[in-house]
Amino acid sequence: MIPVLREMRWWDIDPVLDLEKDLFPEDAWSRGMFWSELAHARGPEATRRYVVAEADGRLVGYGGLAASGAGDAPGDGAGIVGDVQTIAVARDQWGTGLGSRLLTELLRAATDFECAEVMLECRVDNVRAQKLYERFGFEPIGFRRGYYQPGNVDALVMRLDTAAEAGPPAGSTPAQGTDNHG
Repeated sequence: MIPVLREMRWWDIDPVLDLEKDLFPEDAWSRGMFWSELAHARGPEATRRYVVAEADGRLVGYGGLAASGAGDAPGDGAGIVGDVQTIAVARDQWGTGLGSRLLTELLRAATDFECAEVMLECRVDNVRAQKLYERFGFEPIGFRRGYYQPGNVDALVMRLDTAAEAGPPAGSTPAQGTDNHG
């Protein structure tokens, strides 16, 4: 069954945490972190967008974007920056294009928030995720040394100018699922 994407709600936190702990055992987000993010995801002053993917009654992926700057709300003018906070895809969904679908939804949210650019951090050793982001037009712009703990793993910082055409090129192969903690 093709996973269905929908808005993440508070009752999704436990299954998201299960997936989070499987994919990111050493630096998984806490329940409180997800509660905090969701607290900013609804209403006219929302600055976050979190989505989950469900297949056969099981959560198989999720992603989140934060928008900040220029008043921290849509319609407040230029200078709003989107930040892909996290993308995660269950291992059994890797290679199905679910990572691309989640990223597409987050970039749609960036457009809704009127973001001038979208940033993200990706582990330097996560080449699979980097290739996904590059297909969408993200470009490497720097590093954050020792960003991922434990292990002191560097993060590759990537940027997408949303004025440029975003999305995978026509005819590209389906992207593998990805995981990202930013």
